[in-house]
Formats: sequence, C-alpha cells, structure tokens
Amino acid sequence: MGAAAAAGAPGAYVLAEEVATRHTRTQLERRAPLACGERTDELQIAFGLSPLECDLLLIAAAPELDERVEVLNGYANDDLTRRRATAGLAARLCGVALDDAELHGALGPGGPLVRGGLLVVDEPTAPLASRPLRCPDRVVSWLVGLLDPPPPLDRLIVEPPPLAGEEAERIADAIKAGLLLHYLRSRPGTDPRGIAAAAGLALDVGTLVVDLDRVGPGDTAEDLVVAGLREARLHRSILVAGPVERLLDAGATLERWTGSGWPTVLHGTRSWDPTWSRRAPLLTTAPPVRATDQMELWKRLLGDAAPADGELGAVASSFRLTGEQVAEAASAALGELTATGRPLSVDDLRRSARSRNSGSLERLARRVRPEATWDDLILPAGTLGKLRELVDQVRHRALVYETWGLAGSGHRGDGLTALFAGPSGTGKTLAAEVIAGALGLDLYIVNLSTVVDKFIGETEKNLERIFDEAERVNGVLVFDEADALFAKRSEVKDAHDRYANLETAYLLQRMEAFSGTAILTTNLRSNLDDAFARRLGAIVSFPVPDPAARLALWRRFLGPKVPVSDEVDLEFCAERFELTGANIRSVALAAAFFAAEAGPPVEIDDVIRAVEREYEKLGRLRDKAEFGPYAGFLSNQQDGA
Repeated sequence: MGAAAAAGAPGAYVLAEEVATRHTRTQLERRAPLACGERTDELQIAFGLSPLECDLLLIAAAPELDERVEVLNGYANDDLTRRRATAGLAARLCGVALDDAELHGALGPGGPLVRGGLLVVDEPTAPLASRPLRCPDRVVSWLVGLLDPPPPLDRLIVEPPPLAGEEAERIADAIKAGLLLHYLRSRPGTDPRGIAAAAGLALDVGTLVVDLDRVGPGDTAEDLVVAGLREARLHRSILVAGPVERLLDAGATLERWTGSGWPTVLHGTRSWDPTWSRRAPLLTTAPPVRATDQMELWKRLLGDAAPADGELGAVASSFRLTGEQVAEAASAALGELTATGRPLSVDDLRRSARSRNSGSLERLARRVRPEATWDDLILPAGTLGKLRELVDQVRHRALVYETWGLAGSGHRGDGLTALFAGPSGTGKTLAAEVIAGALGLDLYIVNLSTVVDKFIGETEKNLERIFDEAERVNGVLVFDEADALFAKRSEVKDAHDRYANLETAYLLQRMEAFSGTAILTTNLRSNLDDAFARRLGAIVSFPVPDPAARLALWRRFLGPKVPVSDEVDLEFCAERFELTGANIRSVALAAAFFAAEAGPPVEIDDVIRAVEREYEKLGRLRDKAEFGPYAGFLSNQQDGA
C-alpha cells in the first residue's frame, strides 16, 4: 500500500492485515452481517459453493452492503478510486496465494460463481490481481431479502396451471434419477409449460417458467440465460424456457441453457437438433390438451361461479386453450361477473376465451365478429341440416377423438375442413359466419392478395404462415374463392405446370395436418382437385334459391322496419326474377335509397328500377315480358323485346 494512503487512514492497512491473517467465515460475516446467515447457506447449497467461493462472494458483496467497506477497499487497493475488492485483495483477505489453483477455478468462467451469475470479474484483459470483483445487484437484493425477480426477467415469467399426465410423471421420474435436461416437443393445442409445472408439483418443488415469446428487442440471450438459471437456483425451482425457436431465430445458441447442471425443461415446436447442444436431453412429445382437462381447470378457477358442466363442455370442445389461456380467460370472466353482478353464461366464457386470440392472424386474414344467426339463413332443409352437422362435429370432437379414440394418426390433424360450393351470392360466406357464431368463434376470411405471389415457392410460404397462425387462434378460417388456390393438378408441359402442381400438392398435405376449422368456398366446384374430396369433412352445395326461398329473401330484406307500399307485389318479384340472395339484397338496398330520395314508402317503380340496375350489373337482357305489367317502369333503352 502507498505511504499516503497508509498515513491518511492508519487503521485501514491494519484491518486488511487482520482479516487476511485471521480469515475465517465468522470474521467475514461480522464484516458484512446483512449478507450472511441463512441466505449465504442457501447460496452455498444451491450453487455448490466451496468455503473459499463463499468468502469471495461476501467480499465482493460487502461494499454494496456497507459504505465503510468501500473506503477500506480503496486504501487496501492503494487507489482510493477503486472501491471494489480486486482479485489480488480478495486473495490476501482469504489467505490464499494468487497462483493458487482453487482461486483461479473460483474466479474462472467455468466456476459456479461466474457461471451461475453470482460474481462478475471485470476488466478481463487486466492482470488477475487487479481485476475488480463485482456482485450483481440481483444477488445483493436477494441476500437482503428481496425475493421477486428483477427486470427484464420479471416480465418474462409466467405461472401456468399444472397439467398432470403421463408426460409430467415421466419428467419427474427422470429428474429424480439424475437426468436433468428435458425437451418437450409441442404444437398448437398443447401445453408444455403446464406439463413442466405438473412435474415440479410431483417433485414438490417450484417451476420458474420463462416465456421467450416475450423477449424484447433490447434483451440479449446471454443475459437471459444467466438471469434465468440464477433465479431458478435461488428459488430452488425447475427452469422451464421456450419456445426455443425465439432464441434460435435470433442467432443465439442453447449451450448455456443445456449445460447448467440444473433441472431444465426446454420446449419448442421443432424436433430436437443434436447440433443445439452437446448434451442429449430426454425427449418428450406434448399431447394436445384434452377437453376434460380444460373443463376441470375452468371449474377450479371459476369456483361457485362456474356454469353447468354442459355449458363448460361446449366451451372446452370449441376452444383449444392452454392452461395459461384458460386462467386468463377465467380471470376476465370473473371480472365481468364483478362488474355486472349477473351469473356467468356460456356466452361470457366464449367472449373471454376469444379475447385470448392473438392478433397475428389479422395481418393475413380479415377478422369478423359473427353477428349472423341461423334465422338469417334461407336455404333448403337439406343444406341447413348439413351445416348443423358441421357444428355438431366440432362440438363433439372431444368425445369422439379423445374418449372414443377415433383420432387419426400422428401426422393427421383432427380439425374439420368443409367445402361450400354454389353460385355467387347463394350464402356461402354468410353460412360460414353463422357456423362461427354458433361455436362462439371469430371468423377469419383469408385475403388472397396476401397469399398469392408470383415468385415460385412464396405462395406456399404464405399459406404455411396462415395455417400456423390459424392453429394458434380459436376461429373459423375461410378461404373465399378457393378454386384460385386449390386448382386441379394438370399434365406437366412446362415449368409453370410443375410448380402449380407442387402448390396444390403442398396444400393437400397441409390441410390433412390442420387441426383447426377451415371452410373453402367456390363458385366452380369442378375446378377443384379431386384429391381434396377425400380430405374434406363435408361438401355442402348451395343451390340457386327457388321461388319460395326468393320470396322469403324479399320479405327478409324489405322487412317490417322498411316502409313498403301495399302495391309492391313481392310474390310477383319472387316468381319472375331469378336472383340469388345477394342480388335480392342489392335490389332491396337500391330501392330503399330510391325511396329515401323521393320520399317513403318504397313503391313498385323503385323496386323495378332497382331490379333493372341489378340486371345491368349482371349483364342480363331486360325482357319486357319478364317484367309483365310493370314493364312501363323500365327505362327507354331496352335490350329485349
């Protein structure tokens, strides 16, 4: 130590020498009493620290706990600006030589102090003796009794409800046997975090679940792994992290996550790649969350406010939710119960469940909140019956697939895909909206402009994104004018034919693995590839409405709220004008605007003028004989006799 420093504080050098020559754990604890006792013992056990490593940690933490130690460190370092203990000073205080192998191991990157995030050795390029030792703020705060995780880790931690099952028992048994690294392969509709939480429950330990989807642009993978592993050890919990794709796509590696020597469960949608880590994990595939598991979780979270089992079963069959999503939806439903004071209904639960949907699919499809009901459909009885059968298939798929064991093989999804075929304007999209409303789901209408790409292979990539996102949300996916995508394969005459056939073949495979609900609509069923028929759950034909159906449509669109003159003969309009429902709606709307301008009510001449305009749009001849006694209301320029 320099003479000036010794003269300025004659007791400082004596104190340093005293600790160095008479160093014991008791002496160090007396110097930093706040950082000792039970917390230090917990650290030693959780991180496997040696007595020397414990002493080094306390020496690094001391200036954070007592400002007097800062001054003493400055004198002992012979530099008042260096307020932290250096490796050389720590060695003297602990009574070990600077060339001691144990000291080098304790301060090295592979030691439990540095690898575990308990100690930071700054200025790595400087000689070891002059490298400052720093104790991270999180370790200091934990030593003084603050247990909550710090930022940014706090916003990444989730608490999923446990999902008991064979997979959770397998992981728990493996951890008991000493196999600490696990990888859960997941897919939409599964709950790997709930399985890991159940494994922790079986072992009577906690789980620290890190949601890597919440990683922000400023978060680095290295900081996250250090913070996550440190927090798991501090709380004696299993570390659960995923999806790993979030890290891999950002260029990070999994080596630090997999080589910690601490019980760790990683999860992701990709198959495990041996290049990710030198250590082989126990591989487990997460099964889909069963409707019965969802029901039990709804009942447990809602308590006395839960509706009847039948209503809960309807929600569980229509919505594929993880435990976290059920917990969030139940919390939202209970909040509505508090606000309104009325009992919870199945519609309340469906609305809460829909609110868990991600907005990611809305970049690729238009989201529609269904308002149409069965009463809005004017279709033949046979067609209506088939539509109701589709709803029943979705509602009862848990019973058929799970309880009765009729699910397909692993590469096939248990979703429902139907084709609605018929002329334009016959109600295909409206029927899809009614089905979505009956199931309590949102409707997502795919925008073909976001799908079709002139570059080879890009259309398939866009479709893959749509299917992937659709499986992550609870909704009904609609491909309107599907023959533009699902065209027949043809004889290969050039490269264009070859790639067009590849696109169709890809769609056939992807649809077969789809686990959601998808509806394809087409005006030209004959244009679709025949191989789709086998993969479709149902084909529903939408015929052009007959006179009786047209009359019902006229009465629907010119309903009781519309002022209509008694002279308007709707029976005549239904009998003479062969129009679809969409056409009749356009005519009724145009007639209403004519009447609004001239003054109500809607007269027969308004209706005839509106029909004439609709015929012009459709390119039809306006035959006076078809308009009968009302032909006089037609304009002077006539296309027909």
